[in-house]
Amino acid sequence: MGAAGSSAAGSEGGSGRTGLGDLPEGCVAEIMLRLDPTQICRLARLSRVFRRAASADLVWETKLPRNYRYLLRRALGEESSGGREFGKKEIFALLCRRNAFDGEHTEFYLDKNGGLICIEISSKALTITGIGDRRYWAFIPTAESKFRTVAYLHQTWWLEVRGEQEFCFPEGTYSLYFRLRLGKANLRLGRRVYSPEHIRGWDLKPVRFQLSTSNGQFAQTKCYLDDPGIWIDYHVGDFVVGNSDAPITVEFSMIQIDCTHMKRGLCVDLVSIRPKDFNSVPCPL
Repeated sequence: MGAAGSSAAGSEGGSGRTGLGDLPEGCVAEIMLRLDPTQICRLARLSRVFRRAASADLVWETKLPRNYRYLLRRALGEESSGGREFGKKEIFALLCRRNAFDGEHTEFYLDKNGGLICIEISSKALTITGIGDRRYWAFIPTAESKFRTVAYLHQTWWLEVRGEQEFCFPEGTYSLYFRLRLGKANLRLGRRVYSPEHIRGWDLKPVRFQLSTSNGQFAQTKCYLDDPGIWIDYHVGDFVVGNSDAPITVEFSMIQIDCTHMKRGLCVDLVSIRPKDFNSVPCPL
């Protein structure tokens, strides 16, 4: 049968035939340096040689951000590693999980294929005018939120939601979003339904979103909130990070303070900071 009968996995089974498994481990590692993490994980299934190469520090160090040691410290928090040294693949896997920091209401994780990070900030970590008065706002539990809680607006004349985040971001361009929905979900016969009669005031004046950074960047946008019953990520703006070793503070807000009309029925889930054009792709480590 000639070359068609060659084993793609190599000669590990003792057949005497040559294949990919006979490539030197260093050669395989050099190939993997040019692949993304998802492709590396797939190739690791081919043979023991590929699995060993796919675990090499020199391969995974190229997939980590330049400031990965800082990110590892933030991920571990006050936990002690007991003097243990982490392999680069293990660090990559650890950073790709959801890591809480600055309390339990803020998390970050590494974008597996882009090398940048995503930060998500719960509504409980935001400064919301009137949040302490149940006539205006309430935190309600829901499985629809990653943090299992959203802030729900009963009524207000003065809408003001603010927050800030200081972090050493890996170099790149980031976008900031507010995740909002008009209407509160209620369970009826096991299904979530939304009551539009509690939604009011969002079609009269636009909401102003803005962000500013400690190094002088600024973005602002205005838009009307619409599409009741649907979670929407409202894009506030973008900012650029040029030095991953220098902490940058991002301040952001959502404001509608026209007191000529009442506003009701808004759910605030979280604020996310993520790489521009971010697309999450699973990577089975």
